[in-house]
Amino acid sequence: MLSSDMKPIIAISMGDFNGIGPEVVLKFLSQSDLSTSAPLILGAKSVLDFYQNSINSDLKFHRVSKSSDAQPGRINLLETDSILNSDIQPGVISMPGGRAAMRAVEYGINSCMAGSTHALVTAPISKEAIHKAGYGYPGHTEFLAEKTNTKSYMMILASESLRVGLLTGHIPLSIVSKSISVELILQKLVILNRSLIENFGIEHPKIAVMGLNPHAGDGGVLGTEEEVIIKPALMEAKARNISADGPFPADGFFGSHKQDHYDGILATYHDQGLIPFKALSFGNGVNFTAGLPIIRTSPDHGTAYDIAGQNKAKPDSFAAAYNLAVKMAKLKLEKSV
Repeated sequence: MLSSDMKPIIAISMGDFNGIGPEVVLKFLSQSDLSTSAPLILGAKSVLDFYQNSINSDLKFHRVSKSSDAQPGRINLLETDSILNSDIQPGVISMPGGRAAMRAVEYGINSCMAGSTHALVTAPISKEAIHKAGYGYPGHTEFLAEKTNTKSYMMILASESLRVGLLTGHIPLSIVSKSISVELILQKLVILNRSLIENFGIEHPKIAVMGLNPHAGDGGVLGTEEEVIIKPALMEAKARNISADGPFPADGFFGSHKQDHYDGILATYHDQGLIPFKALSFGNGVNFTAGLPIIRTSPDHGTAYDIAGQNKAKPDSFAAAYNLAVKMAKLKLEKSV
């Protein structure tokens, strides 16, 4: 049982301020029980004031100068940037938007590494905007890995009943096959298995591994990766006491509800995992980065520039990301006691 008096400090990076990040953060905080944790927004008050006006909100912020001063029951704010009102242009991809988003993320990483916050929830960023700001990363995940000096990590998409890990992430489909190896599959299975135990509290997880080719290769007729790479990796995983089955044909796996019999699923490439996950999660999915020394979650959607500033964004996925971060932080705190 999780101790009810554990109230972790949860850092929230505000995301690209021209996207829906600030809006979903404010909407979530306006309807949430703040007594079980201390939410700490990393961003700019000018941005929050702008979006409060657009959604007819009047939240009060407790401004702090350092993250450890955040208090449960209040909406804490630590200003990581100074944003001019003229820079706030909903729906516009801009250098200031990308720069401010990444500064907030970096502060959140550092505060979690220092132990002054217990988890980081990241609102959406734009890859194009952060590139304009000089950050040459494909996304949050790679930036987090570099800043925490993490070599082995993986993206997990999680909902109440579904957890999908990715063997390969943000790489072109044309090089996925060349990137897969027995060693990589074992590495990712170890990370996924450990995360299911340590972060999700599942004592003896069962993992399903997807095939790469149509019909999982049809015995080598439609591709040999299953026979030459995936099956040997699964045999080695079982020798290491990791319960992993497969490779399963990806097209029929979810349609026949086989995911209900597994605690985690390892997809071989990005869209193979994310398309069924997003179809089944109904906007309540969470992106979790496994293998890091810190807890990091995020909503499973992007900046949605097309609806930014229009009071149309729903906070459901952000709420799920925040609540999962609290649950994981409490589990970690309990183990450290």
